[in-house]
Amino acid sequence: MSEPILVVDSIDVYYGSSKILFGVGFEVEKGRTLALLGRNGAGKSTTMKAIAGIAPPARGQIRMRGQNVVGRPPYEIARAGIGYVPEDRQVFPEHTINDNLMIGAKPGPNGETDWTLETVYEVFPILANMKDRLAGRLSGGEQQMLTIARTLMGNPEVLLLDEPSEGLAPIIVQEIGRLIRRLREMGVTIVLAEQNMQFCLGIAEDSAVIDNSHVVYRDTIENLRANTEITQRYLAI
Repeated sequence: MSEPILVVDSIDVYYGSSKILFGVGFEVEKGRTLALLGRNGAGKSTTMKAIAGIAPPARGQIRMRGQNVVGRPPYEIARAGIGYVPEDRQVFPEHTINDNLMIGAKPGPNGETDWTLETVYEVFPILANMKDRLAGRLSGGEQQMLTIARTLMGNPEVLLLDEPSEGLAPIIVQEIGRLIRRLREMGVTIVLAEQNMQFCLGIAEDSAVIDNSHVVYRDTIENLRANTEITQRYLAI
């Protein structure tokens, strides 16, 4: 087992006086995809926001390559190599696809420039075919692809995807799944927050199940699939 690139270690998160996460923890190895699974409201999005620095933990550590990033502002966490794709996409609607991508462009934490406009348009040909279109005129699925592509333009070492299949038509969900599989094959390290376990099968290699703001299970995605007790208790709708 290799050294994990990202360690979430016993974090507590509050929104005001309300405690939202209780000792949440998991590890992600470089080049692997971990699915953070749970029902709606379980704490998945808050966990992603905590890692990205938007909802800073009150306790615990988040270590990126061994360095604790808790307490740093979100832009420093991004520069440390963590790219965050929020669940509500948040494109710049009055800017073109090309402009949106350039807004996100920066070298990685060690000066990496693997992701350029050329690379992104090769991986996302649908965006290349309409690069001068305003982002506000794209469909939900196209905006999701654009947000992922824009985040990759920042050359992150870890990509956080928060509910990438939510609210999309089944055919678009399949396309997003194919895209994530390709990114995985390219060696991108991914944390995928989802409530749809079927979507994660064949995409993720590892899993962590969160319920009522606690991580209640941690194993490979295949072992989770075979564990009907866990899937029925925490993931069945």
